[in-house]
Amino acid sequence: MVEVAQSLAAAAREAAELTSQGRLPEAIAAYQRLLERAPGAADCWYNLGLLQRTLGQFEPALGSYAQALRHGIGKAEEAHLNRAAILSDCLHRPNEAQRELEAALALNPDYLPALQNLANLHESLGRGAEARALYERILRRFPNAFESLARYAALRTAQGAADAGLAAQLRAGLVNPAAGPAERASLGFVLAGLLDRQGDYPAAFAAAAAANRASRAAAGAGAAPYDRRAHEAFIDALIAAFPEAPPALASQSPTPRPIFICGMFRSGSTLTERILAGHPGAGAGGELDILLRLVRANLAPFPRSMTSIDASVLSGVATQYVRELARLFPGAACVTDKRPDNFLLIGLIKRLFPQAKVVHTTRDALDTCLSIFFLHLDPRVSWALDLGDIGHYFREYRRLMRHWSALYGEDILDFHYDALVRDPRPMAQRLLAFCGLDWDESCLELERGGGSVTSASVWQVREPLYQRSSGRAAHYARELGALAAYLADDRT
Repeated sequence: MVEVAQSLAAAAREAAELTSQGRLPEAIAAYQRLLERAPGAADCWYNLGLLQRTLGQFEPALGSYAQALRHGIGKAEEAHLNRAAILSDCLHRPNEAQRELEAALALNPDYLPALQNLANLHESLGRGAEARALYERILRRFPNAFESLARYAALRTAQGAADAGLAAQLRAGLVNPAAGPAERASLGFVLAGLLDRQGDYPAAFAAAAAANRASRAAAGAGAAPYDRRAHEAFIDALIAAFPEAPPALASQSPTPRPIFICGMFRSGSTLTERILAGHPGAGAGGELDILLRLVRANLAPFPRSMTSIDASVLSGVATQYVRELARLFPGAACVTDKRPDNFLLIGLIKRLFPQAKVVHTTRDALDTCLSIFFLHLDPRVSWALDLGDIGHYFREYRRLMRHWSALYGEDILDFHYDALVRDPRPMAQRLLAFCGLDWDESCLELERGGGSVTSASVWQVREPLYQRSSGRAAHYARELGALAAYLADDRT
């Protein structure tokens, strides 16, 4: 027995060492071998689930976490939380995710991550009253739950409660020594948005600038800053990899049929998807990472690999993409893939899916850049933390889109946010016709739509169409003067 225990301990150490070295497939195999011998090792099932989730093996990960629970894993609420994250974020099964979070809270009613995730889930499903009540419960129990305070304040602002008391709560959180840089960033971005709604534009801009500085601090000293020359070289490489419309794969009619929506952040992509999702024949995929994962797994180093890639590899990538889309959205005739930065992959998309339609969402350049400056993105999106870097990234995006439009113009629809909110019906009709969908009146009933929305526009897209965001940059003419000149002087 002692020898068996020692052997199992050695196997567990081997799996942990492989994990620390980043050799995740080998670590998974090591845990699987160990668990064949010791199926009751709950901690190893948990670790296996974590690795499977990291590699995008979501169904196997759910099974591994279930085994960890079955065999009595300590702090079982954490396994339920991880299952909920997979079900909600990766598999688009929010009702099952809610059950997992409720199971976690049944075990530990004060488990803050589960409380916060359940409130976030209510928000994504448009359940404002439930989310608000849960945030209030959190803040009563955990006064320093700054992320919950930020989400609560954003929700209350969206509900029309952008009052001085709410701003005071946010400012108190910002000066609380218990708040770290990431939490100050969250509070600061919400404060900036609240002040903008109140019309205090200088204070709003200052709050957004401070929030971006906090976000940069949260990324840590080791985080790579935005490298303008490196990004220019990447755009050059994309253009070189697709100098002309390449020979496409054999014509396909994939089921479900993907509709790609892309463009800069804050250019109306969520609203555009919401219009399409109102059609009974379309499903809303949201910001899918399927294509990006497949590129990393099969086409590295992209885009250089495209000069010598075998057609069979591309065919396999296309097949895997459609298979995963069908698994996530069974029975759907077409599904939107609304990842904004897929504009970088339009050449590849057209190579994989010759008939694919690409909806390119656009908006006034200054309004777009300003809205990104006010947006709390992952700090690893380093170009979004500085107004000058945002302008540079925007010019490079515009340069690449000119290239794609020259190659695939008929299959790319420039869909203008400002024109949409001014006169929604003809723009929505044009959008559906481009996507091969018949007109349906429900496509304009945005506030009545269901489904999950996880982007920053979670509440805006559930309102009737409004124009208050068009021309927003005019309120910041002094702060945006240098950016306006830089964007106008675009000789690329």
